[in-house]
Amino acid sequence: MIEIKNVSFRHENADEGSIHDISLTIPDGQCVLLCGESGSGKTTVTRLINGLIPHYYEGEIQGEVIANGLNVTSSELYETAKIVGSVFQNPRSQFFCVDTTSELAFGCENMGMPEAEILSRIDRVTEEMNISPLMGRNIFELSGGEKQKIACGSVSALQPEIMVLDEPTSNLDLNAIEELKETVLKWKASGKTIVIAEHRLYWLREICDRVICTQNGRIAFDMTMTDFAALTEEERAAYGLRPLFNEKGVRPVGNFSGTKTMTLNNFNFSYDKDEALNIPKLEIPIGSIVAVTGNNGAGKSTFSRCLCGLEKKFKGTVTMNGETLKSKQLLKKCYMVMQDVNHQLFCETVEEEVQLGMNDENAGDVQKILAELDLDGFAERHPMSLSGGQKQRTAIASAMLADKEILLFDEPTSGLDFRHMEQTAELLSSLKSKKTVFVVTHDPELISRCCTHILRIENGRATEFYS
Repeated sequence: MIEIKNVSFRHENADEGSIHDISLTIPDGQCVLLCGESGSGKTTVTRLINGLIPHYYEGEIQGEVIANGLNVTSSELYETAKIVGSVFQNPRSQFFCVDTTSELAFGCENMGMPEAEILSRIDRVTEEMNISPLMGRNIFELSGGEKQKIACGSVSALQPEIMVLDEPTSNLDLNAIEELKETVLKWKASGKTIVIAEHRLYWLREICDRVICTQNGRIAFDMTMTDFAALTEEERAAYGLRPLFNEKGVRPVGNFSGTKTMTLNNFNFSYDKDEALNIPKLEIPIGSIVAVTGNNGAGKSTFSRCLCGLEKKFKGTVTMNGETLKSKQLLKKCYMVMQDVNHQLFCETVEEEVQLGMNDENAGDVQKILAELDLDGFAERHPMSLSGGQKQRTAIASAMLADKEILLFDEPTSGLDFRHMEQTAELLSSLKSKKTVFVVTHDPELISRCCTHILRIENGRATEFYS
């Protein structure tokens, strides 16, 4: 059982608290969905349960959290880790080893288990989760979905009684989400208590027993999944929540009449001897907004890095406006928002971060885009002190104001709620005919709201391109 008793928390140096006087009881074996807008407090709740607050994320805390009889608030993290397992939004942030087999063994070794027991647990987890083909692999060569599987496997090997997942599907394709769903169902069948903080709701409809929505650091509602499913989409959207029922057969918005094209030539790239990309020639309308889709590991991120000129060994070119551009020239023409925006936030304040790529500072433009992305109240905050969704919007704002002809966004709506996804879609739409935009995404709602074309990549090849 999880008991959160009258807990309030304010991060160190923050002006306002993240949550205010929250009380919850989650019985053994229950699967709970935590939802709400970005910055509403749901991630804070997960960090209270797994002990990261207050032991890692320091601040002022009132109340206490009890997990299966253990006072998480006052206990050491290693004690909590025996009871509560965590899967984070970015699985790389919880890896300690270079190869996958060692990663599955790491937690068990850290707990001082005998070697025979560790090997037995690895065998059981790899069989139950169907991840045997991933064993003995370099973690840094795995796709986002494969990394998520290893993160789940390493936690499952510890056999904790409580599982906490924070935005686990934010960078996963539909197939990987289905595989994660099967994993969570197995955990649930074994009697584990599961808490999932998530923006993508549809995959949890048949898993979760209960839905708790946070708003401005408080509980907005707490109801059964049956009652939640009975709400209209408009009622859910009022809380900033995405649809509960998945959109099928997504199509781009189209409505693009540009006639000039840019030609991608010899987009071929290999990691050592493994071919990652093979696109001999592809024409893209200049000024279009192109959704780049495909399964995890299909080559989408490699395509983006080559297009930006970030891969030094890449020999392909882009021809546009009568000019043939190689890697060095592409670096000057392109701006990319990475999948993990923590790697590209450099400044002391959000306002400085947004201005970083501008040639000529224009305070009016800066204030306008901060307001459009609900960041105007955070202008003086340090970017790394923001929530995941707020960091994502900061990086997007910086790209929007960069004086570049080609913009690339790798999963720009990762961690964004419904309202902020719509705001991002509107901003991207405003770039149509002004910039050429590539959006690597698994988000069908984003595609249907702003993209003019879809480029599908599978096994490093362009299998479809249509409007």
